[in-house]
Amino acid sequence: MTTTSAATVARPTVHETVPVSVLCAERCHLGEGPSYDAATDTAWWFDIVERRLFEADLATGAVAIHPLPFMASALAVVEEGRQLLSTDGGLVLRDAVTGRLQPVVAVEATNPRTRSNDARVHPSGTFWISTMGRRAEAGMGAIYAFRNGEVTPLFTGITIPNAICFSPDGTTGYFADTRENHLYRVALDPATGLPMAPPSTLHRHPGEGGLDGAVTDAEGLIWCAIWGGGHLAAYTPEGERVRTVSVPAHQPSCPVFVGRDFGRVLVTSAYQDMSTDARAGDPGHGQTILLDIGARGRAEPRVRLGGI
Repeated sequence: MTTTSAATVARPTVHETVPVSVLCAERCHLGEGPSYDAATDTAWWFDIVERRLFEADLATGAVAIHPLPFMASALAVVEEGRQLLSTDGGLVLRDAVTGRLQPVVAVEATNPRTRSNDARVHPSGTFWISTMGRRAEAGMGAIYAFRNGEVTPLFTGITIPNAICFSPDGTTGYFADTRENHLYRVALDPATGLPMAPPSTLHRHPGEGGLDGAVTDAEGLIWCAIWGGGHLAAYTPEGERVRTVSVPAHQPSCPVFVGRDFGRVLVTSAYQDMSTDARAGDPGHGQTILLDIGARGRAEPRVRLGGI
């Protein structure tokens, strides 16, 4: 991938400990893709490998687990009662009440070697989705934009696409390749969520772990889960790491702000590729966790289906 600017390298920071609670103790093989529907105070996330969709009522703490007929990794709300899932065959509409599934558009459906991965909705309603090799094969991943009922490739040659998120005003997009540990930024048309220039390297993650899923807060900080590092890292839009918050799971995968005031962060995690001894030494492995990090998020945009 071609980049155009020098990265800002992180300074050493202190690992903060913040109040933590377990939202769901059910362990995920590969927990990913958390989202939050503010209208219903409901959080959603996936266990990609085990083909499960989790639904949590934050007011009561009740959690339901819905089996899926495919691997899926991300969910966007279309309108009350309808969701758009990013799956290993493409985008699928889901009725939130009945669970009925309806294919919308194929994405790499003829390539059995890939599956969906990270995704997030741009403020314009454009849905950025991604694919990667099922065995994380080098360069097999890509990022696409779903807009007006069509899927358009944006970036190719990525190994593990992650950290897709956007500045609050929609003028900047962010994404990472976990394998190379580079966080990128790209200028966007805020009306469409489409790139206006090539991406540039914003940050190179040093040390333990890899850049995984990310979300921006109301102030524009980028909160990224560090897979294998047991923490969230917060970066400024200029690429400086300004906070490091411990997570009680060695492999956190993705954060999202939740709650009526968007005052807590839900973090998914995973036990994928962990040995029995490693799991024993990591009591929080695969659990879904809530953190009080002292920052505020904002509502996730709803995806626009276009003519569908």
